[in-house]
Amino acid sequence: MSCGDPSVVFIRIFQSAECETGPPTKGKMRDWWLLVGLLCIPLLAVYLHIPPPQLSPALLTWRSAGAFFTFRSNNIFYRETYGAVGSSDVVILLHGFPTSSLDWYKIWEPLNQRFNRVVALDFLGFGFSDKPRPHRYSIFEQASVVEALVSHLGLTAQRVNLLSHDYGDTVALELLYRSDHNRTGHLTINSLCLSNGGIFPETHHPRFLQKLLKDSSFLSPVLTRLTNYMVFSKGLGDVFGPYTQPTDAEFLDMWTGVRFNDGNLVMDSILQFITQRDEHRDRWVGALTSTFIPVHMIYGPLDPVNPHPQFIFLYQKLVQRSTVSVLDEHISHYPQLEDPTGFLNAYFSFINAF
Repeated sequence: MSCGDPSVVFIRIFQSAECETGPPTKGKMRDWWLLVGLLCIPLLAVYLHIPPPQLSPALLTWRSAGAFFTFRSNNIFYRETYGAVGSSDVVILLHGFPTSSLDWYKIWEPLNQRFNRVVALDFLGFGFSDKPRPHRYSIFEQASVVEALVSHLGLTAQRVNLLSHDYGDTVALELLYRSDHNRTGHLTINSLCLSNGGIFPETHHPRFLQKLLKDSSFLSPVLTRLTNYMVFSKGLGDVFGPYTQPTDAEFLDMWTGVRFNDGNLVMDSILQFITQRDEHRDRWVGALTSTFIPVHMIYGPLDPVNPHPQFIFLYQKLVQRSTVSVLDEHISHYPQLEDPTGFLNAYFSFINAF
């Protein structure tokens, strides 16, 4: 085969170095970078198709204890248990971004001892639920998912208690708005307890990667594929307190939940909720400030996403009917996981007061 034979690109590039003499030329350098690029393509392809991690025993147990219902042709995972005998109280748990209903596992049993029914779900695009793409994810749709679950469980006429965190706080506020305005299919809300959510855009500080994924329409498809366990665990660890970090097993379970059904590929679409919070601030903050439903806030003050004291000062100024529990100073963005005892004490004090 001659040096000029174009039938095999790799051989031509390698042989060009042998056929030409003298100092490096622009042609040689161009061929070299072409070779590097061609070698990188299969390597990158292999990297971007790393299979998701296997479900751990904890995740397998969690999934086997749950069930699915259908919402607009999508399967939604939920878990429901019956607990306290002689009580008709129901609590519905709304998780945050980017995790799942597993966020509530540390407080599930104590809640089960207090409530007749404890219900949690994985929002569309999260956990074990379907993660359609392309899809325009929205807070409004997630609120409709919750309403559909309530109907599926036969709880439409039941007064329900909402306990929410982070992303779930905003879903809860949309449900509150619908309830207070008697929208068709709305929940009848008995009480609302929020925790460490970006309720106010002016005091909310998304993480750098979140902003990058939300705003970089060109880069997002690449970034969602390049995000790996190390990047994920580092980013999530930054919103936990230094003394309340998840274990390696817990981090891996959270990442597995994201990767399940290729959930990492829809994170940029889900993150548009940050823009939705800006656009619909008056609707959701207005619902919170005007409601007569009992409201409580449980707050981990070390939270870098909703920092102290700006967040809690604004909350107490605007939501004057609400009661507030501020946990120990080392508790951060995930109070139900970082301080389950303190979280439960605060919640039970609230829920038992009326």
